[in-house]
Amino acid sequence: MATTLITGANRGVGAEMAQQLTTRGDHVIGGARSGEAPTASEAWLLDVTDPASLEALERRLENWALDLLVCNAGALIGRGQIEDDVYTHEAFANVLAVNVTGVFMTIRACLPALRRSSLSKIAVISSQMGSSERAKGNAYLYRASKAAATNLAVSMSKELAAEGIAVGAYHPGWVRTDMGGSEADISVEESAEGLIQRFDALSVETAGCFEFYSGEPIPF
Repeated sequence: MATTLITGANRGVGAEMAQQLTTRGDHVIGGARSGEAPTASEAWLLDVTDPASLEALERRLENWALDLLVCNAGALIGRGQIEDDVYTHEAFANVLAVNVTGVFMTIRACLPALRRSSLSKIAVISSQMGSSERAKGNAYLYRASKAAATNLAVSMSKELAAEGIAVGAYHPGWVRTDMGGSEADISVEESAEGLIQRFDALSVETAGCFEFYSGEPIPF
């Protein structure tokens, strides 16, 4: 039975991944700021932007061997163009704190537990909106944050491969969630199923990948 920690597991794709992994027999720790992750095996309070919360997470994992960490917590502010008033210093600080700093610090807090597993993996839920080749003139803050998150995943894959820890970055698709909206292409069930297949396929040999939930590579 694999042990998985999912951040942002209280709703949307995070909650559905927790549900599907739990159903197949994995032990899933659902991390969320509210502490509510009803589809996981157990729910832990976790705010990826709070140093004290991450320190508590590291302590709580002291006796755990973690097989899979899914960095799923994310924030989106602003879909407009350069002069949109939503792009404030505060907005940049908030989104980068979740989507970039939060990813890095969560991985670092979980490293001791990941090292205790014989086959450990880290999955960073990024977005094709972080692809420079597919850049468009909108959603600047979210795009920049996801480009940075993908870069973190690829860079970490180089360092951690020597320890047998595989790291990959993944686009969940345009999903019908609060963030994606009701007009999005796919359901949370389809996205979660595809992502889990990607996590299962991830290895040190394939680490550093940037892929759609369906498996196609994304140009960075």
